[in-house]
Amino acid sequence: VVKRTVPDVCATCHVHATCHQIEGKSVCICNYGFVGNGRTHCQDKDECQIGASKICGNHTLCHNTHGSFYCVCLDGYRASNNNKTFIPNDGTNCTDIDECEESGLCGHNARCMNTEGSYKCYCSDGYKLENEERSFHPDGNIVSCKEIGCGSPPEMKHGYIVGNYSLLPGSAVHYECKEGFYSNEGKFSYCTANETWEPATLSCKGVDCGVPPSVLNAHPASESGNTYGSEVTYSCALGSFIASGNQTTVCNAKGQWHGADLVCKEIDCGKPLLIPHAEIIWNNSTTLRSRVYYQCEEGYYFSGDRNFSECTIYRSWENMTYICREEQLLSNVSIFNETCVKWQRKTGRLGVQETYTFHILGQRWDEKTFSEDMRFNITTSEDNPKVCLDLNSGSDYVVNITTISSTNIAVSVTVAVQTKVKEAFSDVLIFNDTCLKWRRNVRGTDVEDRYSFHVQGQRWYQMEFFHEMTFSLTTHKQAPEVCFDLQPGTNYSINISMVALNFSLLVSMSTQITDPPFPDVGFVAVKGSAPLLRLRKVEDQNGPISLYQVIVLPLGLQNTFICDSFAASTFFSNTTDTKGYVAAEFRAKDVADNMSIALGDRHYYGKFYNAPLKLGEEYCVFLRIISEWNKVRTQSCAVWAQIKNLSPTPQYMTVIGLGSVAAVCLILFLSFSVTRSYLHSTVHSPPAALVCKVVHLSATMDMAQTGIGLSFLEAENVSLL
Repeated sequence: VVKRTVPDVCATCHVHATCHQIEGKSVCICNYGFVGNGRTHCQDKDECQIGASKICGNHTLCHNTHGSFYCVCLDGYRASNNNKTFIPNDGTNCTDIDECEESGLCGHNARCMNTEGSYKCYCSDGYKLENEERSFHPDGNIVSCKEIGCGSPPEMKHGYIVGNYSLLPGSAVHYECKEGFYSNEGKFSYCTANETWEPATLSCKGVDCGVPPSVLNAHPASESGNTYGSEVTYSCALGSFIASGNQTTVCNAKGQWHGADLVCKEIDCGKPLLIPHAEIIWNNSTTLRSRVYYQCEEGYYFSGDRNFSECTIYRSWENMTYICREEQLLSNVSIFNETCVKWQRKTGRLGVQETYTFHILGQRWDEKTFSEDMRFNITTSEDNPKVCLDLNSGSDYVVNITTISSTNIAVSVTVAVQTKVKEAFSDVLIFNDTCLKWRRNVRGTDVEDRYSFHVQGQRWYQMEFFHEMTFSLTTHKQAPEVCFDLQPGTNYSINISMVALNFSLLVSMSTQITDPPFPDVGFVAVKGSAPLLRLRKVEDQNGPISLYQVIVLPLGLQNTFICDSFAASTFFSNTTDTKGYVAAEFRAKDVADNMSIALGDRHYYGKFYNAPLKLGEEYCVFLRIISEWNKVRTQSCAVWAQIKNLSPTPQYMTVIGLGSVAAVCLILFLSFSVTRSYLHSTVHSPPAALVCKVVHLSATMDMAQTGIGLSFLEAENVSLL
């Protein structure tokens, strides 16, 4: 028996052939795209010889590959399966491309218009070609569309620009007059089609308050004009005195005189003093310059420089140094240092000791319950005796001096003394910001005094604000105290008058600012894109509003945020990992009501950079209002917005998507090249067409599954790859 070795047919198949079982036998058959016997040779079949239009369809080109082929569409056409290459076994055909859908073909600031098999480019609205043509086709040449604009708007004398504005034709700039000026004319300037600003007809004129108001029993003492900020100071007319109120009125921004509430009352000296042993000749007038004449009774003679008393501007009768004498044992009686009496003895009794009896009667015309009655004796041999009396301030006294003559006849001389009010109260002290206390100097604790308070408050930063109060306080305490209900952030002048003694004192007081009102914001909670926020202006209620700040921080830190944090406000930086930052800061005078703010627009607001937000992050946005005055800084905050799962806008998705596909294809191409080099050294490489197809499908699948989730910074990194 001869044993034969049966050859393994499958082991003899060509590298481009596959072993098949047919009717129990092994047969080698060339692979698809190859022709031959399957064992000794399998050569490439050129399918493109059939003709591109026949095998691939219209508007195509056929490309033969080793063992296969593929089709591509002509320029201006796209495969219906949206792939660059295809094999026409699935009904794929080439259709005309609408270049309007292709981004980036015409460059920045341009739009595309489709034509049959081609396209044209036109500049976007607000832009034009530098060569003044209407359309262009890039064809590899750099063509730029420059922005249409009018440049900086014209400045307006005594005016300022309100809100934001655009430089494009058709846009407008809104002007308003500065404080103290007004205009009834046009307040807008328009950017024309030939890129020039149309002059605004606004003419800001200074306000005119007209003739200052008249004040009863007063006249203007000084005037600085009748325009905004001008002042007029009043003085009481002759015969009147300042009872209360402010002497100055100011022309405000509304064209009105404000602040003068001066009250001038006619001087009234009251009833005149009574002189012992004298009769009064008087017409009952107590006004300024009124006179009271005196005439000694029978048996007495007049001693003095004049026989009348006159009502003075101090609202009192002029001091009198005359008396009606019975016998001249005393002469040249006079008052010095207000409460001291001196006289001269009769010449014939020089060197002899004599006793003088003093009887002092005191009263106050405004206080019926007050009275004094004192008696004492002094004995002296001096030729020119002097006596200082212990008298109360603000009182009228009659001093009777009696001595005995050698014939035991009592001889008297009477003199009137009127003490002035030096200081009814002193040691005025401000405590607890809104309270006053002082010390009474004239009265004792057994006498009650009534105090009148006139309180006026104004704010330099809010000209229309005016706070006024008047009230009275009656107390017998030696150190009275009073607290006022005052507004924050206000300068006050407080006039305190002691009614009984007609004594007044002016005290100045400033209250501290408190936290500004909470921001009036419409809370916004969004997913995806960042919202457009609306900023509403806040009234200056608790102090001057100085700044508005937009603060951005991670959503997870919302519950730990403290309004007075960011004392040294963080400036955005790409090189630091900030936990939160100030995105924008606006001065209060630059804020227009209902002003719009776009987060992440890459602009500077104040000294802060409105940085773009990172995609996929979650943020919390706060609005902080800051008040600053008298070296005090306060603030109030409110949550403005919450942003979750931040995603890019459509225009960024297209650019980033193309960058992502390019990056993926480049990485796969490099990987394929390394693999092919390795396989080529060991076995024959697989068909390139199949590899390209796999690479393309993989990139498409990744894009569909993961989406495009890159920010501006992430897009730049992909471009570097």
